[in-house]
Amino acid sequence: MTPMRPQAAGAIPVEVEPTAAKTPETGELYAALDLGTNSCRMLVAEPRGNQFHVIDSFSKAVQLGMGLEASGRLSRASMARTVQAMRICQRKLETHRVRKMRLVATEACRRARNGRELLRQIRAETGLSLEIIPPEEEARLAVISCAPLVSHRTEQLLVVDIGGGSTELVWIDLSQVPRADRPAAIMRLHRGFNAPQRGPAAKVVDWISVPLGVATLRDQFEDVEDDAARFALMSWHFEENLASFSPYNAENPRAGFQIIGTSGTVTTVAASFLGLRRYDRNKVDGLRMTSAQIDSVIRNYLTLGPEGRRADPRIGRDRHALIMSGSAILQALMRVWPTDRLSVADRGLREGLLYAQMSADGVLTDGF
Repeated sequence: MTPMRPQAAGAIPVEVEPTAAKTPETGELYAALDLGTNSCRMLVAEPRGNQFHVIDSFSKAVQLGMGLEASGRLSRASMARTVQAMRICQRKLETHRVRKMRLVATEACRRARNGRELLRQIRAETGLSLEIIPPEEEARLAVISCAPLVSHRTEQLLVVDIGGGSTELVWIDLSQVPRADRPAAIMRLHRGFNAPQRGPAAKVVDWISVPLGVATLRDQFEDVEDDAARFALMSWHFEENLASFSPYNAENPRAGFQIIGTSGTVTTVAASFLGLRRYDRNKVDGLRMTSAQIDSVIRNYLTLGPEGRRADPRIGRDRHALIMSGSAILQALMRVWPTDRLSVADRGLREGLLYAQMSADGVLTDGF
């Protein structure tokens, strides 16, 4: 498959202009669910100022995309695991009496011939209605989730979301936006990448959805037995898929350039760098790493080998089989855009879904 591209200026849906901020009803909660290629994740939260407070969460590795690369279909076993996870989510939503929610599926369901069959089964067995979102919306939601991490000094921003089945990259020019307004300018992109805005606005230079994520990239090279050779092949193969992304051929920026990486790969690399035997989101989210620090962690993964990575508590049981394909993607990005300012984001699609819903309802205050 080739990377997805916007087909026209209006390729990304434009949302309705939000109304003035209002106070949410007492106890009013929002939910966001992301059914991806590897995991099913959900957040339940309430608006609080210009942010939200998480009330409950759920995360389960359902491995929905297992075998998809070879067969083009979701397996019965992966569908059964997913339905079971959705039952748990449904009970949580009922317990918290959530009325406002958005439940979405991404690359695995987009690609699988029986993706919509799974959604019909979920609805029949749990009553939950999921929608398959296009790659451009997935990219936009990842971007707005990272708004609080955008530095006031950032002029050129690259947001990278490494998923299980695809990787989204969005390049944004903030040079015309007043420094103090730059994080808020990213948040306003919830209206659409091409939505008209008053005054200086964040400009989306280009975006791309590469149909290679940690699961799909791993599956393509699972026949390569040598660990180091497999890693190198995965990294270069991913870079080849960046050729149509316009910043790939541009001069690499330095001053005012920031990369924000959001994914389990990026947070795992950060946890390994910090030496965390028990994951601590407060230490990981917002951490800045240099290309050299990231490369050092990845070289250590290669030294450990498959057995060493499986036993490493910093990587975790659900991540060890995917960490090298994710690291191959991350290494390719660092090779193309070396930086001393990669910001680690323990946030992503779910947070973007919550921000978008709350912003559209006008229950968030402006600014960060």
